[in-house]
Amino acid sequence: MHKIKTSQPEVLWNSKCILGEGIAWVKEHNSLYFVDIKGKKIFKLNYKNKNKKIYKIDKEIGFLAYISKNTFALGLQGEIRIVDLKKKNKKISIKIEKKFKNNRINDGKTDHQGRLWFGTMDNLERNIHNGSLYCLDSNLKLNQVDKNYMITNGPAFINKKCFYHTDSKKKIVYKIYIDKNLKVISKKIFIKFRKNEGSPDGMTLDNYQNLWICHYNGSCISVYNKKGNKLHSVNMPTKNITNCTFGGYRNSELFITTAIKGMSKKELKLFPLSGNLFKIKTNVFGMINKKFKINL
Repeated sequence: MHKIKTSQPEVLWNSKCILGEGIAWVKEHNSLYFVDIKGKKIFKLNYKNKNKKIYKIDKEIGFLAYISKNTFALGLQGEIRIVDLKKKNKKISIKIEKKFKNNRINDGKTDHQGRLWFGTMDNLERNIHNGSLYCLDSNLKLNQVDKNYMITNGPAFINKKCFYHTDSKKKIVYKIYIDKNLKVISKKIFIKFRKNEGSPDGMTLDNYQNLWICHYNGSCISVYNKKGNKLHSVNMPTKNITNCTFGGYRNSELFITTAIKGMSKKELKLFPLSGNLFKIKTNVFGMINKKFKINL
């Protein structure tokens, strides 16, 4: 069994995000991108020259996915919007869930085929099952793959037929199998967090197919193997760990977003680094992120 080793967490950006999320490594730009959902911002950190840039958005944003050059897909409240970030012009807008006015898009990732997957949730975080999981293909055809979620997070793709997906409110990470038509053929509980562990949030896979899961309200990242056995834990100097992705020059550094949302003054004093962007060094390599492949 490969023994996982990690460094101490290091702050890369004192970003103070209300709800940091949607982190993505874009190799072509030597850059990290992440968002502040509630702050309606996109952050860019050039890892080579350390330049920082913030883009303001007119809606709450759950994630962004790289397409090409300066073109990205943005997961916004009620829509997927394809934009040129540099020119700030909108190319395409795809409306999502018009019947659920209080829903918003949360986490999103591309799979091994370059399709875009994302989840929705009730923005008021009520105890209702209005959330769904969608897949947007290269022809911009929207497929509802799964439904009845409270707070969607993930997904993390093992292969074209199998992936992990989370309902944070239920504290459950599912292992889901689909057929070639994107129909769910099997959905099983992979892990269920205990009450004192917080809630499973964003996650990613390494080259051993170990699953790295962020603990919201849990101050750590846990690593599980394919059998659901816990291999490693990274203690974080913050309370709400929201998302993570591998990147860097060897794809062996883990970049992590956090949040101050819902924290009391006492908790903010206890965890003064909350809301910042972090990195840790590892002895494993992440799965390479695919571009969102679309026929523009």
